[in-house]
Amino acid sequence: MNGFYFLSKFNYTLPILFDGASTMKESHHSIGLRTLEDISSVILHSHDLHETLDNIVAIVAKRMKTDVCSIYLLEKDGETLMLKATKGLSKSSVDRISMKVHEGLSGLVVESRGMVMTDNAPSHPRYKYFKETREEKFLSFLGFPLFEHKAPMGVIVIQTREARRFSEDEISALRTITFQIGSIVHNARLLDSIQHKEQERAWFEQELAKVKNGNEGGGAVSRKSGKQAPVAAMLSGTAVSPGFSRGRVYILDRFSDKVLKVAKVGTRSEEHKKFSIALEKAKIQTIYMEKRVSETLSEDDASIFHTHLMILEDRGFSSKVTDLVDQGMGAIRAVYDVVQHYVQAFSAMEDPYLRERSADMEDIGRRIIDCMEGTDQSSVTLKEKRVIVADEIFPSDLAMMDHEKIQAIVTEKGNVYSHAAIMAKSLGIPAVLGVNGLIKAANVKDGIIVDGNSGHVYLNPDSSIIKEYARLEQDHAGRMKELEGLRDLPAVTRDGIEIVLSANIGLISDVRVANMHGASGVGLYRTEFPYMARTAFPNRNEQASIYSRILEGFPGQNVNIRTLDIGGDKGLPYFPYPHEDNPFLGWRSIRVSLERQDIFREQLAGILLASGSGQATIMFPLISSLEEISQIKEIMASVRKELIREGHAVPGYLPLGIMIEVPAAVQIIEFLVREVDYVSIGTNDLIQYTLAADRNNPRVKQYYDPHHPAVLHSIKRVADAANKAGKKVSVCGEMAADPLNALLLMGMGIREFSLSAPSIPVVKRAIRGHGLEECRKLARRVLACRSSLDVKRCLSESRTRLLHETTSP
Repeated sequence: MNGFYFLSKFNYTLPILFDGASTMKESHHSIGLRTLEDISSVILHSHDLHETLDNIVAIVAKRMKTDVCSIYLLEKDGETLMLKATKGLSKSSVDRISMKVHEGLSGLVVESRGMVMTDNAPSHPRYKYFKETREEKFLSFLGFPLFEHKAPMGVIVIQTREARRFSEDEISALRTITFQIGSIVHNARLLDSIQHKEQERAWFEQELAKVKNGNEGGGAVSRKSGKQAPVAAMLSGTAVSPGFSRGRVYILDRFSDKVLKVAKVGTRSEEHKKFSIALEKAKIQTIYMEKRVSETLSEDDASIFHTHLMILEDRGFSSKVTDLVDQGMGAIRAVYDVVQHYVQAFSAMEDPYLRERSADMEDIGRRIIDCMEGTDQSSVTLKEKRVIVADEIFPSDLAMMDHEKIQAIVTEKGNVYSHAAIMAKSLGIPAVLGVNGLIKAANVKDGIIVDGNSGHVYLNPDSSIIKEYARLEQDHAGRMKELEGLRDLPAVTRDGIEIVLSANIGLISDVRVANMHGASGVGLYRTEFPYMARTAFPNRNEQASIYSRILEGFPGQNVNIRTLDIGGDKGLPYFPYPHEDNPFLGWRSIRVSLERQDIFREQLAGILLASGSGQATIMFPLISSLEEISQIKEIMASVRKELIREGHAVPGYLPLGIMIEVPAAVQIIEFLVREVDYVSIGTNDLIQYTLAADRNNPRVKQYYDPHHPAVLHSIKRVADAANKAGKKVSVCGEMAADPLNALLLMGMGIREFSLSAPSIPVVKRAIRGHGLEECRKLARRVLACRSSLDVKRCLSESRTRLLHETTSP
């Protein structure tokens, strides 16, 4: 069973995961995880930053079997490193020894943003001697930077007396440990900062209480059930789950309604008992919700409730509540105050993912208070289908509702990072979050239209808007009925050429959608999505479990598993990135994997462990050189040997593919294609890199053009090289989702496409209505064009002729 540890007094799970059932040998992987397990345990007994750091250095020195482990942190000026904790150096030097980042070996670690290692530190040109530390007797030095989001925050160093060259396993182990403890140190510093401000907040609350003169109920949000005339309004927010729906408003009660009511306060023992019983009830509810969501959706979607359970079991959280009760406060108000303390801390954070974790804490607080007030109902009962409107909707709300009666979800708070957004998408419920002014504008039983594609919300829409959306709904239903008949038919041209139409997926819930639309396997499984829904990198066993479920969903069909593609426009909240002026041209994708081999090896191991569950292939993104392919193959071979040594059954070979996304790969495609089993053209990135046009920048949107002759000729060159070498070539990207583009690409030599599942039936209909020779003629005409304008004119003429002549299958 996977265990989760988290920082005492913090209201969200710390990004540390370990496999408690692991029986692995004492490899770098197990050393790293055992060390993190030890650190996690002692964190619960650490009361401040200094104690946390002291515990960390002691454990790392013991596990790594070194004479010294030290942590240096950057001061506020960003230029000075201060020794904050050490095991092995003189304790008197803590908080006294400092150096600039351009000084010493530790400064070199910060400057280089990477590992520094030597087996003779005193002879190194950057060595800086401090008499107080008495470190002249230690020869070896290995240091790694600690990151706070994308910026360095300090250094961890291990040293030994003998001239020792640390092995690859030891380096990898320390790298794994370093990555995780960076988060611990960051959180511990934040906790210290919060604690320093508590006195100021307490004073302010006392003054505020005087002003309120005990009127705790005045701020409650009133529920509008009125008979006032409905007011029409058009509001906008963030579309987080596609689709549209029309219905009546159901306003969900809010946390603040309940906690601000004046509650009778009993004796201290009665209040302690009330809190204790409510806490246990909340734990039981959470276990039930985790089980229910796991059964109805997936274990991925249910993982948030495991996090909630860990928070409920945290002694730091419960002790804060009991301390307030001991001071004479009622248990209900105590829970509310503690919850708000954390909500305010996380709401102030810059990182949007961490900001959204405040909703998780508010969810937990609401459930505990419901239990104390005796209003802990198993679910919100919807008597008829309704559109849920709320200030904020929590994971527990969605977990316990009858999903069949939820037409749509609209909230004033929240964004794409919220767990509610993730769950809504998994359920296929249209959702728009972050709608300013929603609660003020909406009334119970108002008419409402929710457009989860555009992010628009219409309250009490007039007849013209209702008529238009009714037409859209009717058109959509008609198209779906027509295309449903294509699901089980092959994508074959009129002259008998079979085309493979596979799906792009990112979540387990996408498996059902892909099969529903007749996908022939998976052309692109974006593995970064499970990473994004977590608070830490999943380990190899967790990844293997996810990949196995994906593979089992496509029996007898290929599943191309793309390795982690982060950076550029895809970030992870718990992974520190260096600041880059142009991240799309920086440290991203395969470059991250090859540099952070601890992360890469874990993923490759997870894929190999899962490969027996289906027909897996591995695909590597953003390849630009033969050297990268050689390095990948070496790492793959090493991981395979490691798994075999540990007694795992792994395949002797998995097909390897690469994504062609940069002009450099196009220029050397004839060399690259010989080294792999297949290539996939990632048109989204290939277009932006070929045309130097950021696809997310509206100011250069006009330059991002899939029909530019340079893009089309690049695709043709790759297709020709792959076909000549007898290797499979596919196109993966939004370009292939347009039926006419698909016909054009077929004429250029492409026989496989990977696209969003809902686009498959539309493209299949176009394929079945045309012969390959028609597609080749179209391609010859388009490739003869000298400008984008000429290409578009040619395609426009062809669209009218080709697609309008398509017959029913």
